[in-house]
Amino acid sequence: MKGAPIRALTRLLIVPLVAAALAVLAVGAPGARAATGLSTVAAALRESPVYVDPAASDLLAASDAEALADKIVDADEPVFVAVLPADYPTQDLFRNLRTETGITGLYAIRLGDRFDAKADASVLSPRTVSNLVAAAQGAGDAKAQLNDFVDDALRSNPGGTAPSSWSGGGGDEGVDVGALAAAGAVVAAGGVGAYALVRRRRRREEAERRAALEKLRVVVDEDITAFGEELDRLDFHPAEAGADDAMRADYERALDAYEQAKSLMAAATRPEDVRGVTQALEDGRFSLALLAARREGRPLPERRAPCFFDPRHGPSVADVLWTPPLGGASREVPVCAADEARLADGREPMVREVETVSGARRPYWEAGPAYGPWAGGYFGGGILPGLLVGTMLGSMMATPSYAAVYGAGYGDFGAGGYGGGDVSGGDFNTDDFSGGFGGDFGGGGDFGGGDFGGGF
Repeated sequence: MKGAPIRALTRLLIVPLVAAALAVLAVGAPGARAATGLSTVAAALRESPVYVDPAASDLLAASDAEALADKIVDADEPVFVAVLPADYPTQDLFRNLRTETGITGLYAIRLGDRFDAKADASVLSPRTVSNLVAAAQGAGDAKAQLNDFVDDALRSNPGGTAPSSWSGGGGDEGVDVGALAAAGAVVAAGGVGAYALVRRRRRREEAERRAALEKLRVVVDEDITAFGEELDRLDFHPAEAGADDAMRADYERALDAYEQAKSLMAAATRPEDVRGVTQALEDGRFSLALLAARREGRPLPERRAPCFFDPRHGPSVADVLWTPPLGGASREVPVCAADEARLADGREPMVREVETVSGARRPYWEAGPAYGPWAGGYFGGGILPGLLVGTMLGSMMATPSYAAVYGAGYGDFGAGGYGGGDVSGGDFNTDDFSGGFGGDFGGGGDFGGGDFGGGF
């Protein structure tokens, strides 16, 4: 496709040259600061979604910036990334950058080794932005962090539209007969173009589904293996002394659940297929809990959700109040006896961690949207929204098009459409432009601030 090389050449040559030239002028001006002016940064972002300040070129290589920009352009989403030197002025940085660009969108800034993001409310909710930032904080260098953030942001299906200037760069002065003829051809072929856009989005969704399924396969295989090991340790024989029909029925149900989980996972072709696998595993674990109670002469346990922190812990025994360590509303979660004791002692629970795109390990509720079907099988649609409120996974599942990639039926997450838009100018409602931190980088212009939990 010819447009991609043209866009690449434009971003690699024109934008850096303009920025460098203005930076030189700034150095030469008496009393001026050497850093690139914000208007220049905004002008560059109107031409490409990724801008790297010349003084911060050691943070993100040109080739990495180009690959990141192409990813955003191909997704056709209004995501803007700026990489700036550590000493860049932070007073009202996001608000002023958003005013200068005049484009509704999600804005992420890497400032030296610090990172934050904000978005128009019509693009992403403050809670979603907060969760995206928190998930990206531990990703490592700028390349890994920004790619993780952009990947998660694009999966969040932000509202709004990418600026048309990203599609091919600026035009020529005057009237070009050839350009007019080309424009006429585009109008005539509008239906074909619209179909191509839909097909591209479908291809992207299908690729995401495949990648999500492979990520889930690793986690679910671990779950199946863990359940198989529980069966091996059980040391129950249907013909043993004291075994009755009820015990044998529990045991058979557990064995059937194990075989069903393996069969369903082998046949899975979409992320939502995983929900049946984890549902089978949960059924099997409850059967084992019934069997254990019968063998020990205890009262039969009630059917409860599995332990929220790691479903492999088995059925929960109580509900406890818990607040996510990265912030968010407190909520009651079902816990196993071991985690109930740990929380009562002021210790952290034993949390199930999974691998993110960057290779880092995080709690499953902060690792990305692919784990929705996995959690849905364990916890069902009724209680899942309450458990995940305020988490990264919960916020993503609340987006309108989550079901298109990961399936539906996980409960009412309050999903609603986000109003879109492209250029809104500089008279936008600044109260709506928020990443959930109450001010630019901690408020008052302090990039580190107190809103990052002391991380900086």
